[in-house]
Amino acid sequence: MDVVGQPGGPVAGSRRAEVLAAVAERGMIRVTDLARELGVTPVTVRRDVAELADAGLVRRVHGGATAIETADQHRSTTPSSRVAPGRVPVVGGAVGMLVPSLDYYWPDVARGVEEETRALGLRMALRGSVYEAADERGDVQRLLEGGADGLLLAPTVTGPGGDLMRAWLAETEVPVVLMERNAVVGDERRAVESVTTDHRGGIAMAVHHFTSLGHRRIGVALSQHSPHVGQLHAGWHAACTDLGLDTAGVVDLPVPDRPDPGFTAAIEAVVDAVLATGTTALIVHSDPEALRVVQRAAERGLSVPGDLSVLAYDDQVAPLATPALSAVRPPRRTIGRTAVSLLAARMADPGRPVHRVQVSPTLKVRSSSGPPRTT
Repeated sequence: MDVVGQPGGPVAGSRRAEVLAAVAERGMIRVTDLARELGVTPVTVRRDVAELADAGLVRRVHGGATAIETADQHRSTTPSSRVAPGRVPVVGGAVGMLVPSLDYYWPDVARGVEEETRALGLRMALRGSVYEAADERGDVQRLLEGGADGLLLAPTVTGPGGDLMRAWLAETEVPVVLMERNAVVGDERRAVESVTTDHRGGIAMAVHHFTSLGHRRIGVALSQHSPHVGQLHAGWHAACTDLGLDTAGVVDLPVPDRPDPGFTAAIEAVVDAVLATGTTALIVHSDPEALRVVQRAAERGLSVPGDLSVLAYDDQVAPLATPALSAVRPPRRTIGRTAVSLLAARMADPGRPVHRVQVSPTLKVRSSSGPPRTT
């Protein structure tokens, strides 16, 4: 038996009819506006829209709903030349992007975002934060106040700042895609949409590259400031273990951030460890650290690649080194483009399953890697 005022009852049915009539008459409604007109909460109208969409009577979009005919007509009149195959056609709307740096790594990601937003008819707004920010929600709020309809974020996900951001992600109804970050939120541990580089697979490629040249003593010197250092170290250790290589008797050292007063001493310690352990191949994250290792090794009488092969995990300035550094290159532009595609799909279909996309990096072999010197 139906209960008046409860979901499925006569009042709810009448209200859904009003929602459907408004969509049919106007072509598109916004939940907040219609809720005000009907004197109910946005949550109530959002639930009505969801039920109407499940019945195939309207199409859900971010913040509201459109008539099925309107959406289909728009799709049929969108010039095919404007949207590449496989892209979700979106016209209008704004994408807000928050990244932890505007001078390293992320500019290439931003270029990919800009390329894809332009192709999809979206606008882009970019903000920079800082690594390990105490609270990035203010930056996010400013993007939303600026008119962003969806967000691409590379937020802090660890420590107190990460706790605050995950709490916000658990509550927000704004479409969000994380870039180079993964997160699960809420009591139910719900995954947040994301696109990331397969860093474990990338460093494993580097290990296999060195073993193909005959190296058996392959070490790592990884930037402890990188949010991916855990994945990189785990990938190196797993690849070496699979290949039967020793990981205890080779270089395995962290390197602090370059402005850190201990940076020069850390580079010195890496070269000391190369000499002490007989490490013949070294993977360094990232390019500037790798350049300094090569320079200091040369000053200490080690030739590259004769005495020590070096591979950088980054590939932003690696080709400019002397010798040119072999490198693993994360797919930065692809990360940006893919993130926009995921966000556009989410904005067009809020009910679709959460996607967590992983993209493989590429290996660039150059002059700094060669076979180990025989004695």
